Amino acid sequence: MGIKSSISLYSLQYQYLWGKMSLADIFQFAKNLGTDGIELLPDQMLHGAPEPEEDTLRMWDDLVTKYPMGLASDDVFLNTNLFANRELTKRECVALMKKEIRLAHRLGFHTIRMVSMVPAWILEPCLELAVEQDVTLNIEIHAGLGFGVKKTDEYIEEMLRLTSPYIGIVPDTSLFMRRAPRVMTEYCDRVLGGLNPDIVKYTDEVFESGTDFFQLNRKSKDGMDPKLKSLIKNDADAFYASNISGYENRSLHELDDLAPYIRHVHFKLYEMTKEGEEYSIDYREILQYLHDHGYQGYVSTEYEGNRWVLPDHEIPEIEQVTAHQKMIQKYIREIEG
Repeated sequence: MGIKSSISLYSLQYQYLWGKMSLADIFQFAKNLGTDGIELLPDQMLHGAPEPEEDTLRMWDDLVTKYPMGLASDDVFLNTNLFANRELTKRECVALMKKEIRLAHRLGFHTIRMVSMVPAWILEPCLELAVEQDVTLNIEIHAGLGFGVKKTDEYIEEMLRLTSPYIGIVPDTSLFMRRAPRVMTEYCDRVLGGLNPDIVKYTDEVFESGTDFFQLNRKSKDGMDPKLKSLIKNDADAFYASNISGYENRSLHELDDLAPYIRHVHFKLYEMTKEGEEYSIDYREILQYLHDHGYQGYVSTEYEGNRWVLPDHEIPEIEQVTAHQKMIQKYIREIEG
């Protein structure tokens, strides 16, 4: 089957929130782009999830029939803070995750992406139902919440212990950024009062050297790279330093041992350039890696440049997602024929 393109509907959240596009409009948009599939956040776009009413489910069935596309991934958030005075117990968490598994099956999905930091102990008590419902359980490994972070490492250890085809991972390409997002830098500079040019210059040097501040900060005694800390002169610099520490510049080969467990991939999008490339991430490199390692699942556009749009500017979700999908589909054709 090969690698397939998809769109996370999260990428169009403001179009949906502001009533500019209905769920049907979004389906039609994705279909017209030639994308192979869609990724859904039921909490965001299906009223009543994880137990929507029958009218909502019939509406979903009608859309899936009218706009036939693959169902790439169902995105699940284990909402442990439903109550003001306590977190959910383990038993309540398992019951909630089982509702999500049943909903994914009912909607037609075979893949669940669990948000980063979902505890590893959720896997074993939910595995039997996941197999029964033919739905895989996969944690998102995201920059700032990825390799070397305790909960992520615990999940990977449990995944390897259980060795089930119904347990896997969803790498997020924020792990493999080769430059800092330009839109984030511009936002901090223009909206928050002006960045120290030296902090931007140093950031570029760090990324060009092949590392990042997530890794440098972890090596520092006080949790922040000393030179980065010394360059913070105002609130804009502090905000910038905090955000830049959440982007990683890792080698793709860190995935080598985990490649057989990849069930889905998030293709992060911050900014498409006029040349048709993502500014911060080398997607030809990533698609070639996935191809070389036999990956045959979906890769989903996940637009997060929306949070860095300047005030009084339109959020260009349609334009950015369109350009990103064209790039992805072009590289898949070139690499796979």
